[in-house]
Amino acid sequence: MTQDPSVPVLSLAEGIDAEALYRALMRTGFVVLTDHGIDLSRLHETYETVASFFALPEQTKERYVVGRDGQRGYTPFGRENAKGNPVPDLKEFWHVGRDAIAPNVWPDEPEAFRRDVAWLYEELDRVGLDLLRALTSPLEVARAYFDEMAAGGNSVLRLLHYPPIPEGSDPNAVRAAAHEDINLITLLVSASAAGLELMDRDGVWRPIEAPADAIIADAGDMLARITNGHIPATTHRVVNPDGPNTSRYSMPFFLHPRPDAVLSVLPQFRGEGAAEDITAGDFLAERLAEIGLK
Repeated sequence: MTQDPSVPVLSLAEGIDAEALYRALMRTGFVVLTDHGIDLSRLHETYETVASFFALPEQTKERYVVGRDGQRGYTPFGRENAKGNPVPDLKEFWHVGRDAIAPNVWPDEPEAFRRDVAWLYEELDRVGLDLLRALTSPLEVARAYFDEMAAGGNSVLRLLHYPPIPEGSDPNAVRAAAHEDINLITLLVSASAAGLELMDRDGVWRPIEAPADAIIADAGDMLARITNGHIPATTHRVVNPDGPNTSRYSMPFFLHPRPDAVLSVLPQFRGEGAAEDITAGDFLAERLAEIGLK
């Protein structure tokens, strides 16, 4: 598949072009980031480690199911559904977060799992906060605005496995139905296979294939909320394969504020449709209930 030429691509080799990032999120809702500084050899090793975990027997993986909300540990296949969609997605996943907010659990195998996944969490957290800091200038807020809201926040790294589509699956079921992310901004390391589609601001679905080892960044509901939709949340989905029915792996990082941070519409965006203040923790709880995880 040829990359859509209208999909914005930003190199971070010489820093972040704040205006270009802002325009991309405002106009298309997503941007492909290259030269992000994450060690690619370690990234490939982490993918291999994650695939090894998901290859374990179901009864082994289910030892790591922790609570109902799925914010730590393993969530089995067919458990989560998109908001407003009663049909479960065709996926299983593992969540890692910040221990200071809720303790992580770690599998006994593969041996490298904790080391590799904790490393990737920190790397994506670094890149994500750098992107938010860059947005402070075009959004006309203090440089420390997002640090005060999200540094040390409730961010989650989701390790996703979309298995081959099982025989007899609900014909309405897809790997990930159309949805918006809950958080401020999402960083998605290029997946192991095609299938990601993002809806642009004209309502057109765009198949997205980023360059190898690039990161796709998109805006979430919380960023849309504090800008009163000036930066809309990006609608996206993962469609079922139309070629070989094989597994797909991806590792999105959902950058969240601290649970006690207040999501308040910025003064320059207040007006018609502005949402009332709510804490990030309460907003997250509402959305988790809507997608069947609470």
